[in-house]
Amino acid sequence: MGKQYYTIGMAGHIDHGKTTLTKALTSVDTDRLKEEKDRSISIEPGFAPLYNDEEMEISVVDVPGHERFIRQMIAGVAGIDLVVLVVAADEGVMPQTKEHLDILSLLGVTHGIVVLTKISKVDEELRDIALEEVIDELKGTVFERASVLVADSISGEGVEELKQKIITTLRGMASRSIRGDFRLPIDQVFTLKGQGTVVRGTVFEGTLDTGEEIIILPQGIHTKAKQIQAHHRKESRAFAGQRAAINLSGVDYKELKRGNVLVTSTHLTVTNTIDVCLEVIHAVNHPIKQRMPVVLHVGTSEVMGKLVFFDRNKVESETELILCQIRLDESIVVKRGDRFILRRPSPMETIGGGWIIQPNGGKYKFGEETMALLQSERHGTPQERVLRLLEQYKCVDEDFILSEASLSHRELHDLLQGDDQWVVLSESKISHMKIVEECVKSIEQILREFHEEFPLLRGINSGELKQTLKRYTGDLVDYVIEQKHWKRNSGFLCLEGFIPHLPTEWEKRCKQLIILLEADGTHVKDMEEYFHQVGIPQKWQSDFYHFFIQEKKIVQLDNKKAYSYQVFMKAVEGLKEKTGETFDIADAKAALGLSRKYMIPFLEKLDKDGLTLRIQGHRKWIGTSMKE
Repeated sequence: MGKQYYTIGMAGHIDHGKTTLTKALTSVDTDRLKEEKDRSISIEPGFAPLYNDEEMEISVVDVPGHERFIRQMIAGVAGIDLVVLVVAADEGVMPQTKEHLDILSLLGVTHGIVVLTKISKVDEELRDIALEEVIDELKGTVFERASVLVADSISGEGVEELKQKIITTLRGMASRSIRGDFRLPIDQVFTLKGQGTVVRGTVFEGTLDTGEEIIILPQGIHTKAKQIQAHHRKESRAFAGQRAAINLSGVDYKELKRGNVLVTSTHLTVTNTIDVCLEVIHAVNHPIKQRMPVVLHVGTSEVMGKLVFFDRNKVESETELILCQIRLDESIVVKRGDRFILRRPSPMETIGGGWIIQPNGGKYKFGEETMALLQSERHGTPQERVLRLLEQYKCVDEDFILSEASLSHRELHDLLQGDDQWVVLSESKISHMKIVEECVKSIEQILREFHEEFPLLRGINSGELKQTLKRYTGDLVDYVIEQKHWKRNSGFLCLEGFIPHLPTEWEKRCKQLIILLEADGTHVKDMEEYFHQVGIPQKWQSDFYHFFIQEKKIVQLDNKKAYSYQVFMKAVEGLKEKTGETFDIADAKAALGLSRKYMIPFLEKLDKDGLTLRIQGHRKWIGTSMKE
């Protein structure tokens, strides 16, 4: 196992000592801005290194506690693994403390430590009362079973114990996965003289190497990681869970902002419509209605949008999970499973949050059908999500699956390796045996119907078949044909055992036509006369004519005349016997006794079928059989 990287967050009400406690733990003052110094409050998230050894590295993010700066708090918490909830002993649990608890719960942060700070400001009795109040307030929250410690940042009491508790807790936790595609939501953008544009953020997943190509979304800007730093240390690689600063090559910092995302893969979804599973918090003060404006916080993004319900027009109960949609005013970059927070823009309050079940939300109708679809999306496994795509598209490439089913490369790899029912075609096209079997049945049905309608033809050509089956894509049809081994006849596909044949009602007249043609030998009439003579209507004549050629009943001389196959082959043999290796028209006329109107098309037919080669007025025998 490699080194583990974690980011913890300091959360709590304004002026409860988060920044001072962070400094006591790390010796770093995270209040960077002059306004923060002047007002003694944190406006932007501040970051500092807490611990680093060969096995693990821990960073601290000190998030703002003032209500006005709640959006920065959400951005700071978005990438953390553990929260230290700070409560001042002299004030106890306050409104922002409760709101932070709600937000942490909605963001899925379940690991936490509660610290009672400023204990030097109260006597022991008040400290015990404050502790009881904190423990009571935590009941029913995600931190109900969290450890509760005491510390004083000024005197240093309890600080080292807190630090060791953080380290011990994180050692027992799994770190973020480095197996997925690299993703870093940007929370800070700035420029350094001589270096250019630098962005900071917490690496959500994957790794990034110095010099590696990256993409900035949603803009789609391609760049490179010119340099990587972690807490002012130059690094060759950034890892999931790590705070990292990335120096970008050839990008103007004015093009970027908080909420943009650095990625190494093109498969993350850029979207402005998301299907979500929403949990409404219990303390909402105003009604939540259909299509009401909301502010979405996801990752480090903050975007306005509308809340759209498909089974109600307002929220009657705040205890249930609601499947709904958020339609945004601008594009964001998200994956299935990403957590989000929803706030009302006016009056400002947090109304709920949850997780994204489908980054590519569609246009749905109000009603049960849409709710069934959303339920399916919510509970769908990776396999079920891919199969839903295949039911619609039949055969798709890997890029499409990664985007539309919200899978990582690793998830897709594990899925394909875990079940031999998946079918991987050329150029990374993917399908499933269930779809292959559907395609087989469709082809067999098409062939049966084709043979019934066109019994004279050898079969259907592949181009026409693919056009009929275009919903399955040409790659899949080719694969199915190759695997099934249907009978192929000169590029035509037919059912096994099928033999082209004349319709029963016309069989007798067609045989009579061939007898008449053979009787006329090499001095034939136009084919139209023979059809008329035996009573075959004009609408059938072309089909029968080509069938006779296909089945070697006749040999076409020109657009109007044909010989019986037997007569033609007998004439060829006769000509070969009576001429040498080469011959001219006079030799041929002497051998066969044909007039010019028959002789010229006959000799041109020999040339066309590769039996003879014309050389300066003579012909040379070069073949022994006619071309198919």
